[in-house]
Amino acid sequence: MLKWALIFFVISILAGIFGFTGIAAGTAAIAKVLFFIAVLLFVVFLILGLTVFKSIT
Repeated sequence: MLKWALIFFVISILAGIFGFTGIAAGTAAIAKVLFFIAVLLFVVFLILGLTVFKSIT
């Protein structure tokens, strides 16, 4: 998912350089949402991994 966020970020930067403001804003919004979802999933799985690991061992 972070890969897709980076792809949309690059597309938004290129669109911004070439002056496609609607496309740039849309892809930047998608990239931002995907980035925060990826960070949220990372934190959730980190917490779950630490708690499950402690309960198993």
